[in-house]
Amino acid sequence: MLSTMTNATSTTGDTAGGTARRAPETVQRLIDAAADAFADKGFHATTTRDIAARAGLSPAGVYVHFASKEDLLFQLSHQGHTAALELVQAARERAASPRDQVAAIVSDFARWHAEHFRTARIVQYEFPHLSPEHRDQVRAQRKQIDAVVRQVLAAGVRAGDFEVPDVPGTTLALLSMCIDVARWYEPGTRRTPEAIGTAYGELAQRLVRP
Repeated sequence: MLSTMTNATSTTGDTAGGTARRAPETVQRLIDAAADAFADKGFHATTTRDIAARAGLSPAGVYVHFASKEDLLFQLSHQGHTAALELVQAARERAASPRDQVAAIVSDFARWHAEHFRTARIVQYEFPHLSPEHRDQVRAQRKQIDAVVRQVLAAGVRAGDFEVPDVPGTTLALLSMCIDVARWYEPGTRRTPEAIGTAYGELAQRLVRP
């Protein structure tokens, strides 16, 4: 997730949403094209020529902005994790109590994984193809997301609102069930992203209540 976040939606309707600045047009076009290609063909089967063609550029044009196909995957992952961090932080800030905060975070996070399921699948399943350095950077972003949820759970325990003997384990469980939405969600299914978010938020509250 880049420091130059995007609010854009690709031709497939699935780039990571966020609030930071949009990347320069050509750079973002390449990132969106890579997202489409990786979603359709997988990382290994995608070539820089595939990405360039989808972006309306020559293959050489890719290397003007990105060092490699792996660099594009990293930038896509970086954007997605930045969007996710912004989302959980905003959800925490708009709710007053830990109980409402955990519901808001889980609801928004689950809905996000439905709305952006193609990007989320890439971020999760193509993660091993990142270089060690890039994996470490993405892991650091994941730890920031985890920290937001852990802080909310710990605050709820201190206030007596939650009964959570294992805060790290419960954090992992709550985030994992949201992330898994990207695995099974398909547009046109009976459950909308909004309905999924509502159901998961209510489930989160039941999981942490005394």
